[in-house]
Amino acid sequence: MHDQRERIVSIDIEDEMKNSYLDYAMSVIIGRALPDVRDGLKPVHRRIIYTMNGLGVQYGKPFKKCARIVGECMGKYHPHGDTAIYDTLVRMAQDFSQRYTLVDGQGNFGSIDGDPPAAYRYTEARMSKIAGELLTDIDKETVDFVPNFDGEEMEPTVLPAAIPNLLINGSSGIAVGMATNIPPHNISETVDAVIAYVDNPDITVAELMKFIPGPDFPTGSFICGISGIRQAYETGRGKIVLRAKAYVEQQKNGKEAIIVTEIPYMVLKQRLIEQIAELVRDKKIEGITDLRDESDREGMRIYIELRRGENTNIVLNQLYKHTKMQTSFGIIMLAIVDGRPRYLPLLKIIHYYVEHRKDVVIRRSRYELEKAEHRAHIVEGLRIAIDNIDAIIKIIRKSKDVDEARVTLMERFKLSIDQANAILDMRLQRLTALETEKLVEEYKELIKKIEYFRAVLRNPKMVLKIIKDELKEVKKNYADPRKTEIVAEAEELDIEDLIAEENMVITVSHQGYIKRIPTSTYRKQRRGGKGITGMSTKEEDWVEHLFIGTTHNYILFFTNKGKVYRLKVYDIPQGNRYSKGKAIINLLPVETGELVTAMIPIANYDDKHFIFMATRMGTVKKVNLMEFENMQKKGKIAILLDEGDLLECVSLTNGQNEIFMASKSGMATRFHESDVRSVGRATRGVIGMDLEKGDEIVGMEIFREGASILTVCENGYGKKTPVEEYRLIHRGGKGVINIRTTERNGQVISIKEVMEDDELILMTQHGMVIRLTISTLRDLSRATQGVRLIKLEEGDKLTGVARVCEEEEEEQEEITQETAIKDEEEAKTKTEETKGEE
Repeated sequence: MHDQRERIVSIDIEDEMKNSYLDYAMSVIIGRALPDVRDGLKPVHRRIIYTMNGLGVQYGKPFKKCARIVGECMGKYHPHGDTAIYDTLVRMAQDFSQRYTLVDGQGNFGSIDGDPPAAYRYTEARMSKIAGELLTDIDKETVDFVPNFDGEEMEPTVLPAAIPNLLINGSSGIAVGMATNIPPHNISETVDAVIAYVDNPDITVAELMKFIPGPDFPTGSFICGISGIRQAYETGRGKIVLRAKAYVEQQKNGKEAIIVTEIPYMVLKQRLIEQIAELVRDKKIEGITDLRDESDREGMRIYIELRRGENTNIVLNQLYKHTKMQTSFGIIMLAIVDGRPRYLPLLKIIHYYVEHRKDVVIRRSRYELEKAEHRAHIVEGLRIAIDNIDAIIKIIRKSKDVDEARVTLMERFKLSIDQANAILDMRLQRLTALETEKLVEEYKELIKKIEYFRAVLRNPKMVLKIIKDELKEVKKNYADPRKTEIVAEAEELDIEDLIAEENMVITVSHQGYIKRIPTSTYRKQRRGGKGITGMSTKEEDWVEHLFIGTTHNYILFFTNKGKVYRLKVYDIPQGNRYSKGKAIINLLPVETGELVTAMIPIANYDDKHFIFMATRMGTVKKVNLMEFENMQKKGKIAILLDEGDLLECVSLTNGQNEIFMASKSGMATRFHESDVRSVGRATRGVIGMDLEKGDEIVGMEIFREGASILTVCENGYGKKTPVEEYRLIHRGGKGVINIRTTERNGQVISIKEVMEDDELILMTQHGMVIRLTISTLRDLSRATQGVRLIKLEEGDKLTGVARVCEEEEEEQEEITQETAIKDEEEAKTKTEETKGEE
């Protein structure tokens, strides 16, 4: 039978799901995942501490089994399962998880290696000393209490928190749709900052950071840079980079070892060591010969031994790049304020903490005042009783019961019911002269207290002074040195930090294949030698561009269309003498028909240098180097070209150079760079050399003092001519004869500015390479045919020329050799000393 009292209510399932999920979300946000801005605790932390206080396991008292604490907390305040409570209790006891532990643990509470804690039936705990500061004056009506989940107990909604716990211990948690990740801080720095705020509520973040320079993690390590810290303190969100502390230790066997003593926060040491071992095994990091954990009770020590002669900085940078030796910490300062989650900059966190302490001090003062006033009232009644003791005794003896005596005393001496009860409860020993004097002294003290508490409640400045004095006492009791060191900002680790710097030959073939090869690949030969194979090419392809640079240089790629692109040399794939290389279109976003015509290395950008360009039709243009600093992947316009013209040559100048230009028909001109004014990128140039019809520019050079001009023709002939042979004129002239372009020589393919100690790399259309020294070439006058530079096979032609500074390489080799000899002698000495000690 249908019950008429039943009511069926139709609801929209979408609305029900929305409302129910919002209720659940708010329950998680407020009741589980986020800390309160006032005491810095989530409900589970607060309940554990309050439970331990109720069990009497304060600091200095005997430990109790964690099972007892977990059971008491779960049964009275936190009905969410024993695992959640015990895991929280364990974390509160771990000195590598909390900057200032709130629980003293006895037994196995886990380790920084990731070892799990023992079960709660084996471990014991009590409150730490600093945890007691969170509960100070909780029994003086300083905070509100609410019924627990079953209504049988009362629990605090917040703790009085005499320490700024949210900042000193931080907090992390994932709620619904939001998360918090507040880093820990040093207590003395935090206290100083709070006091500074109390003195000046208008203090800025920059001024606060003089007191709190940044977070202070329990595991130490380095914080790299302050920009992320400042952003987090100003907005409530930011990201900081943490790096392990490591130093290089010289070993007796001549090797070096990297010693890691501190690791980033929340990184497990054993997992870090396993990660390094995996990278070494997979050969992603090379040069490590031994890895072991030498940590003991004295502290952490991870030993990473390197192969003899290995570059320590490169290996260390590889470790930072590929392992948890460098991590980022995303700061999200989200906390509960007045029952709602809010993102809080540093000033707001301190503000709400100070407001909480004001409320605690005022409520405590009000409680103490009421207590003192009540006691003073009682003492006044006792003094009346002592002064009229005979009459009071007489009244009591005549009364038939206590109620009659109480009423008679109240009527006779104008007493309150509390005073009358106190008189009736008074022991006879209080009638002695000494006890009477004590009563008088107590009354005077009570009057002073009453005046003081009334003054505190009247005067906000006194409240602030109390807050400051109590914070100073906290600092005195718990101050300790900062563990985390803040260092200069670490630039994002690029592959450049992981690659040793060395000279490279960069080649680009006519069909657009590019590669880099170490210059050491090429052996020196006498003039006229046959050369070695430098690049494997198809019959219809040949090497068109050849360049020298280091792995850490930027390479600016200028194309025939007047655009410029940028790569690091290490971004160019490395090959060998026989490899074809990689299609440049896979490295640069060049358009169809766009070919690279010039490449120059740039070590650093500044406004003292210029990019000087020359086109095939003789136009020149000068642009400040800074115009090319911010380069996008899609490139930039370097020069606007006339129809039919192409960008041919590019050089880096200092604004005071002389420019030498030569054409394929054997003409050349020399003028000063100052003849061409600096302009913007997206502009046309001016006439640099007036060419005859059909002639083209093949090269442009700038001069070093004492340099000569090497002119190279396509048939393997060339000549070296002193610069002085070419008179200095203004730009725009036709120039003078540079070399006779006879049938033997062929047309000019390139010019190079050279010194006596320079060396050349010549490359032919068929991929043959020769390396020769300039000193083997004698000077020839301007209008001559020159001498043979390379013996070409039938049908082959020269296509590319580059210069190598051999003197610098030889000096480097000598230094390396001297260093090796010195290292060997030191190793022998150490071996002898070791034998002597044995």
